[in-house]
Amino acid sequence: MTLKNLPNAVLPREKLLQLGAKALTDAELLAIFLRTGLPGINVIELSILLLEEFGSLRALLAADEKRFCEVKGLGPAKYVQLQAVLEMSHRHLEETLKKGDVLTSPQQTRQYLSQILRDRQREVFYILFLDNQHRVITGEVLFEGTIDSAAVYPREVVKRSLELNAAALILAHNHPSGVAEPSQADRRITRRITDALALVDIRVLDHFVVGDGEIISFSERDWL
Repeated sequence: MTLKNLPNAVLPREKLLQLGAKALTDAELLAIFLRTGLPGINVIELSILLLEEFGSLRALLAADEKRFCEVKGLGPAKYVQLQAVLEMSHRHLEETLKKGDVLTSPQQTRQYLSQILRDRQREVFYILFLDNQHRVITGEVLFEGTIDSAAVYPREVVKRSLELNAAALILAHNHPSGVAEPSQADRRITRRITDALALVDIRVLDHFVVGDGEIISFSERDWL
């Protein structure tokens, strides 16, 4: 059956307009993104096949360019379009954080950090730089390492913090293994950064370790 033969109530775009985006299945959301199917396969059927191919919507969104483009029905144009959509989502969350005190929206902070760090294949060290009202100045990846470690230099953290006139920081890094439990090395580097920043009167408010579906807060464990 083609989409033309389906009643409007079950077409993804019409369903979204009537019920909102949350009412759509993963396949229906993907169908809106893809827009068209393939010869003999409508876009919803194609979406279901792609979700089966990748295993989940999250895995499809996290796929690298080579893996994404080698699948029939996708390609470089769709990959570019998808990356633009993901980046807009990241920027929307970051701008939302910038509008207020991050300490009053801990769930948004966790959501933002999870979205930008969770699916990275390499370990990265990310910092939210805050002003004296705890509003976000900017967020940056300051260090990027191998699959299981990143070289982090406290002096570079201090230097960048002073350049941005930051009054406080929130540190974050991901564990590509998916296990969020902080290591002793994580605790040591956090202490070194905290001590270095204290010399210039800049506070570390928290350090989040992002795993697969879990985020651990140093502050909640009284490690800061």
